[in-house]
Amino acid sequence: MNIVIDAFGGDNAPLEVIKGSLKAHNDFKVDVTLVGDEKRIKACAKKNQLDISSLKIKHADSVIDICEEPTEVIKGKKDCSMAVGMKMLADGEGDAFVSAGSTGALVVGATFIVKRIKGVKRPALATILPTAGKPTMLLDSGANADCRPEMLVHFGIMGSAYMNRIMKVKNPRVALANIGAEESKGRELELETYKLMKNAPVNFTGNIEARQLPLGDCDVCVADGFCGNLMLKLYEGMGKFFSNELKGIFKKNLKTKLAAAMVMKNIKDFKKKVDYSEYGGAPLLGTAKPVIKAHGSSDAKAFYNAIRQAKQFTETKVIDTITQALAQMKAESADK
Repeated sequence: MNIVIDAFGGDNAPLEVIKGSLKAHNDFKVDVTLVGDEKRIKACAKKNQLDISSLKIKHADSVIDICEEPTEVIKGKKDCSMAVGMKMLADGEGDAFVSAGSTGALVVGATFIVKRIKGVKRPALATILPTAGKPTMLLDSGANADCRPEMLVHFGIMGSAYMNRIMKVKNPRVALANIGAEESKGRELELETYKLMKNAPVNFTGNIEARQLPLGDCDVCVADGFCGNLMLKLYEGMGKFFSNELKGIFKKNLKTKLAAAMVMKNIKDFKKKVDYSEYGGAPLLGTAKPVIKAHGSSDAKAFYNAIRQAKQFTETKVIDTITQALAQMKAESADK
């Protein structure tokens, strides 16, 4: 198996990409191809005394900046590390692709270079969120600001397949993000989506309010990309808020410092639970081949876990499951 990785995507590239790739290559026994300026990759490895002879390198002349128009990945920046990497994936030179670069460019490139699963209107970013119970998947978390009801239904099907195959959740509970639990709540988008969801091949449990997400009241939360991204960013912000407040409490005086020492294992377990780097990245569901979007500030640990995630994504054949579910829904709709 060959995992193709954008060596210049993200704030900490290429050093953290190289470090994470080396460890993943050794631990997971997968081939890793670093895509980017070959001279800079080798110079970085040499400077940091990293032996990358076991990794492959695919040269790419440029990098697409986060501030550039996303469509440049298929126009003026076809030679960038992200575009070259996705072209490798599309051409069968790799089994999965990982990048911490521009989200917009990744979505555009995956849509037009890697292509979509037949029947999928738009791919969706699927983010794993820590909860009081098992992790919950939120999608779309930012790829599509404007959505149609059938797109949200596809998101539910794709999220259900991923949580079942990768996260080992039996019969995942799929819920629709809304301002109330009642079926009559929401805009026209949510009202129409609710009707379609009831007949979709998923375990649809109805509407869910944002406050229920941290409690683990569903396994898959479906939303349009605009609302999903707002929910995600608030989730991240509250996580930092609680972490900082907790740190302040335990550092207040000698008594609280002693208390912290007594519960240090629990604190570390909690910190690990809410650490995004433990999950690796957000799969872009709906593409014809596995694509993983790592966080822009990913370190070596996050890249390592993103490669692990890409390996699991490929091995469990989630894309086949999604394809079959969509075909089933289309056939049932045609019979009515």
